[in-house]
Amino acid sequence: MLRNASRIAAAVLGSVALAATAALPAAAAGHSHHAPARHHHHRSGVVFGAIQYDSPGRDDHSNRSLNAEYVTVRNNSYRPVNLRGWTLSDRSGNTYRFGNLWLNGHGQVRVHTGIGRDTRWDVYQDRRDYVWDDNDSATLRNDHRRIVDIESWGRWGGHGGHHGHGH
Repeated sequence: MLRNASRIAAAVLGSVALAATAALPAAAAGHSHHAPARHHHHRSGVVFGAIQYDSPGRDDHSNRSLNAEYVTVRNNSYRPVNLRGWTLSDRSGNTYRFGNLWLNGHGQVRVHTGIGRDTRWDVYQDRRDYVWDDNDSATLRNDHRRIVDIESWGRWGGHGGHHGHGH
């Protein structure tokens, strides 16, 4: 009984939060330090974490420099989520498709731009050029092509350098 009451309360609070977010004017949504131009699909619990665009140091196209550019995908729920078929794309249409990767409850994975060996915590797009520019956005879609989260920065989101919710 108490468990069902908690679920109902969580659902009501989630709906209220979603309604409050939808009621914000578009101009105001882009000014929050922690959520620039962000959209969440609340049921999955999967969202963007720290994002390092514009790789630190000289852009010499070395694999080390390419892999210093990354997007973190976090699972804020207790349940594991299989990211198989999910996609991560930038404003220009560069797209990375996840393989069979289980993201544990409260787990995260970094998606690096360069070449590397995939693990549970780090996956690699195997690219030889940078993806995430100073003025860009990242879009995460689930295996049904529905948008799960969007994060924008630079000219599109009003931030500079590095964005993150912790490392």
